[in-house]
Order: sequence, then C-alpha cells, then structure tokens
Amino acid sequence: MLRGIKPLYCLIAATASAVLAFGLYHVHSFSGVTEGGVLGMTLLLQRWFALSPAISGFILNVACYALGWRVLGREFVVYSAVSTSSFSLAYAIVEQFPPLWPQLYEMPLLAAVLGAAFVGIGAGFSVWVGGASGGDDALAMAVSHLTKWPIQRVYLLTDLTVLGLSLTYIPLSRLWYSLLTVVLSGQIVGWIQHIPLPDGGKKEQSDGNHPRQ
Repeated sequence: MLRGIKPLYCLIAATASAVLAFGLYHVHSFSGVTEGGVLGMTLLLQRWFALSPAISGFILNVACYALGWRVLGREFVVYSAVSTSSFSLAYAIVEQFPPLWPQLYEMPLLAAVLGAAFVGIGAGFSVWVGGASGGDDALAMAVSHLTKWPIQRVYLLTDLTVLGLSLTYIPLSRLWYSLLTVVLSGQIVGWIQHIPLPDGGKKEQSDGNHPRQ
C-alpha cells in the first residue's frame, strides 16, 4: 500500500462506485433520464454505438485523469483509480441481469429522484474519501486550472454540453427530468462532504472544492 493511502478509504470508494454503477444501469439506462458529465457521456455512447459504460466509462475516466494529473494530488488519483475500476467491474456484472424497474420509463419524475439518489450517494462518498467515481472532477479541475474559470462554471458547462447532445435520443420533454437529476445529485454530493470522515482524516481534496458543492 502506498504511503498515505488508507485501505478503509479504498473500500469506501469501491463500494460507493458499485452503488453508482447499480443505479446507472437499473435507473438511468432504462428510464430515459440521463446524467451530465462523464456519466452522461457513457450513456450517450451506449445509445449511439452500443458501447457498454463498463468500457467507455473506464476509457473516458482514464483520459480525464491523465489530463488532470498535474493538478491532482497522488492520493486523489489512487482513490479515483479504485473508484473507476470498481465502477467498471460492477457495471459489467449488473448489466448481465434484466432491469429491476423497467416501469420507470413511464415515471420520469420518480426516475429522476431515484437516479439522483444513486448518483449522489455513489459519487458523493467517493469524493468524501478524497477521490472521484468519475473523471468529471479531474476534467473540471484541469480546465479550471488552464482557463482560470471557477470550477463550478466548468462543471456546469460539461453537464449542459452532454445534456444537449443527449437530445439526439431523449425528447426535450424528458430532458427536463435529466436537469432535475443533475441538480439533485449535485446537492447530495455537497451534503455528504459535511459528514466527518472516519478516523478523523482530512478532506483536503474535496472539502469546499468539489465542483458540485
């Protein structure tokens, strides 16, 4: 184990990413409600090219982490690598089974709220221990560092870009629910960051600096 890397934090990051993968498959993939950022892009690529998020998520996240390497600390990168690997493995497993709630397509408001809960909790607890379940954070930090834009603006720009592209397969009437799930999941991530870490650890990477906070 690398110096400074805590096994408990790795376990939390891996578990949180598995929760995220479960929600992304069982809620977002079949409800017509999508996400912004890298998560939304994986769903977009799945619709356009039938490319599994287990593959596209891993590739996109690695690219984002490579871009943001110079502005990220070593611990952030390690925990993020754990989260990304866990997400891809968990998604590859859950997609072997039929959806639990196929009726969610007819209940977009419920899907938006339920999807936001899975994304917010899954991504939130990964960030909580100092990593990221997706490459959104790495990308936003890198772009913010290069452009000097506030990181919140960068994150919003990536979300809106992906949601705009999602109009190629999601009707505008349903995209409003996607906007709702993006906002709600961001709030949940922010709330989780105020929970004290186990063993009194410091949240140097995420506390007060997370783009969704």
